[in-house]
Amino acid sequence: MTNMIGLRFWTQRALRSSHTSTLFRRISTRPHERVLTIPNILTFSRLAAAPCLGYLILNHSYPAALGVMVYASVTDYMDGYIARKYQLQSAIGSIIDPMADKALLMTLAGCLTASGDVPLWCGASILGRDILLGLSAVFIRYKTLNEPKTLSRYFNLSIPSVQVTPTTISKWNTFFQMIYLSVCLADQVYPLGYDSIQTGMAACVTFTTIASGISYLFSKTAVKKI
Repeated sequence: MTNMIGLRFWTQRALRSSHTSTLFRRISTRPHERVLTIPNILTFSRLAAAPCLGYLILNHSYPAALGVMVYASVTDYMDGYIARKYQLQSAIGSIIDPMADKALLMTLAGCLTASGDVPLWCGASILGRDILLGLSAVFIRYKTLNEPKTLSRYFNLSIPSVQVTPTTISKWNTFFQMIYLSVCLADQVYPLGYDSIQTGMAACVTFTTIASGISYLFSKTAVKKI
């Protein structure tokens, strides 16, 4: 009887050890993406520019803030161009690129709404949509991350778990937001005097913002587990 109990114990231990080693072997063989590519570095620089933009606007340094927006627009084009030309597209880039855009636009929308240069209803739609999408991203990252779900793996950008593809209306919405908010910022440096046109642009941005948020609820291709 003692021999049978001992045999069962060592058999179960061996099976657990085999399962554990197999699990860690699978984890170690999963591909890790390169994080510090040129497109990603440009994107990270846009992400870092968001708090600088907010600081400049709150201190009424509008010309410098406009310069930051020009830099953001140029690097937004350049990182996509370089990624496509040299085949440096990545799952990480598909996540941090829209994240950088939204960080800049949310900062710009929040500061300009607080100063009264953007209508409250327009600013609220921009900030509300992006906050909800951000909370959804936190949940989706947790659900799609392969085991073991640890904090170090959760925040490890070299371990992607989803590929994000913006919907068509979301791309147009980002474009309209960028144009509208840039015009509102430029108006602080070079007064345009086209208040009625800016009100129309605000209505267009609000409509596309709400529509793009709804589109993510029904899209089956916007977020794919990898």
